[in-house]
Amino acid sequence: MSRSETQALIERYYNAFNQGDSEGMLACLTQDVIHDVNQGARREGIAQFKAFNARMEHHYKEQLEDISVMVNDDGTRAAAEFNVNGTYLNTDSGLPDANGQTYRLPAGTFFAIRDGKIARVTTYYNLTDWITQVAG
Repeated sequence: MSRSETQALIERYYNAFNQGDSEGMLACLTQDVIHDVNQGARREGIAQFKAFNARMEHHYKEQLEDISVMVNDDGTRAAAEFNVNGTYLNTDSGLPDANGQTYRLPAGTFFAIRDGKIARVTTYYNLTDWITQVAG
């Protein structure tokens, strides 16, 4: 894949995220996608990614802003930095109680690209900062 094709793929992925289009996100992924979640277990396969998205949609409403995508020369790797603007909708296991708190959190994701799709998604953010914001 070229650098510009990878750039467009990552932009499609994030556009789908911001539109709440889980199926659009899934269309950008390989069937055996590896999903490394910040301070969580590795998930493998599109079914686990889909289940993760459903859980996230239940607990959080998020929009990503100021997305900056960086791609290596051969288009096999990419990274994105962005701000997460969110609302904590329903209490997530092991986290503070939810009551509609809002938060703004810088985050980043690393991607591996294979056969024109995203084969790995690894996301990082500061969980302590998030907890401080929602615990008030």
